[in-house]
Amino acid sequence: MVSGRSSRNRQYNMAGAGRERFYVYGNAVRKAGAVPQRRPESQPVQQKRMSRQVRKNRNRAMSISPAYAVFLAAAAVCAVMLCMMYLKLQSDVIDRSESVTALQTELADLTEANDTAYNAAADSVNLKEIKDRAMNDLGMVYASEGTVIEYDSPTGSYVKQYSDIPKDGILAQSNDVSE
Repeated sequence: MVSGRSSRNRQYNMAGAGRERFYVYGNAVRKAGAVPQRRPESQPVQQKRMSRQVRKNRNRAMSISPAYAVFLAAAAVCAVMLCMMYLKLQSDVIDRSESVTALQTELADLTEANDTAYNAAADSVNLKEIKDRAMNDLGMVYASEGTVIEYDSPTGSYVKQYSDIPKDGILAQSNDVSE
């Protein structure tokens, strides 16, 4: 009984020659990993023989022609110029943004100063004093009933007064009775 139980929990790894033997007690068995095989150092890697045409094509593909070098140089110069122009435009945008901010600040200050001056002027006017002076010193009176004459304007809304307005309110009369 004892020997059967111990053999059931014990496992041996004997798969493959040259590997170490190990055993595990319990039910957790480790999986064997693949170990790469080593190359024997005695066998050098042989290069395949290439034809002369293949070597010539490879060398030509690895070299850069003068025309291609000039094209690459021109493309690099264009890329640098574009980057410089972009940085210049970005700098101009930042400068203009700062200018707009300064002008907005100046506008806010001027608007505040203007509002303050307007309020000071409006507060300095005393309407009671103006009314009192107009009525007592200058002889002005409120319009009473009968002092306002309403009239019909014969031509539009613009009127030049050359003489007194008649009391009946009729400005022009026609001599022709048939009308």
